[in-house]
Amino acid sequence: MSYYGEPGCCDTAMLEQSLCLILEALKDETHDRMFYQCLLQLAPDQKQQDVIKSIRDDEIKHFKMFRVIYREIMCQSPITQQATDFQKPKSYCAGIEQAIFGELAAVELYRKMMFGLCSSRHKAMLFEIITDEMKHSIKWNFLYSKNCSSCCES
Repeated sequence: MSYYGEPGCCDTAMLEQSLCLILEALKDETHDRMFYQCLLQLAPDQKQQDVIKSIRDDEIKHFKMFRVIYREIMCQSPITQQATDFQKPKSYCAGIEQAIFGELAAVELYRKMMFGLCSSRHKAMLFEIITDEMKHSIKWNFLYSKNCSSCCES
């Protein structure tokens, strides 16, 4: 049986996997917010700080959205663990590079998550999160190009 009275079949195993992935995503979003706050302090100018702030603020929004999805499915708030593996980046450029690949990995994770959701509302919320993550990777690539790429590097 599907929830919210929507027609169709909801695969219980896939939904359970999605719920586990939401818990993982909540931890990841917390880690990313802390990591981006660190990169914000390393940014060389206000324009770059503004770009990073916009990404960080989206991560805060995503955290809230994942909590809403979980709460609406489970009728209880998720119990999440704090991100304990946070490490400051070795440099601004190393952090940007890590952020690029982190955003792309998030897209892959969230796409898996989407397949287990039954509600079109939750899928729409996840679509917003996925497109934000793709937008973030483009912004990080801009910052990488501006600060870290060189025709002479090999």
